[in-house]
Amino acid sequence: MSLFFLLPSRSLVQDLRSRGVSAAATVIGVDSKPKYVKIRLVSSPKAGTEVKLSEYAGMLPETETGASVIVTYDPEAPSRVLTQGWVADPPSNLPAYGTSALAVICLGLTTAVIWRRLWIRTFGPEESPASSTGGKEPSDESVRHTKS
Repeated sequence: MSLFFLLPSRSLVQDLRSRGVSAAATVIGVDSKPKYVKIRLVSSPKAGTEVKLSEYAGMLPETETGASVIVTYDPEAPSRVLTQGWVADPPSNLPAYGTSALAVICLGLTTAVIWRRLWIRTFGPEESPASSTGGKEPSDESVRHTKS
């Protein structure tokens, strides 16, 4: 699950670092949450192209309509675009870190349970189950009386 959150964001940043083109852009639309940030490229060979900023780990930058931003986009796929600051220094990928922490906790608890069971089997009480009844096997009568 951690890789599901980590790899797409990491590959987007690496692709933009290796072959991305920087350009000025104007924000033309922002949802209130923000669920999307729509921009128009201004100074690039793709000037006039309108695209939505790509999410990084489910996050989008805080901005407002009419703001100017410097972005880095993939010339082969202009829809793959991030702000230049996020390409240079990506924010923390909290979903990937959170699922990694949960995985470590679950692995630790599982290991603790396994060690505890092994400890009890190896060093546990040495008396047999029959000795707990005083060495006597339960009779059929006592079993019949307890079931009724």
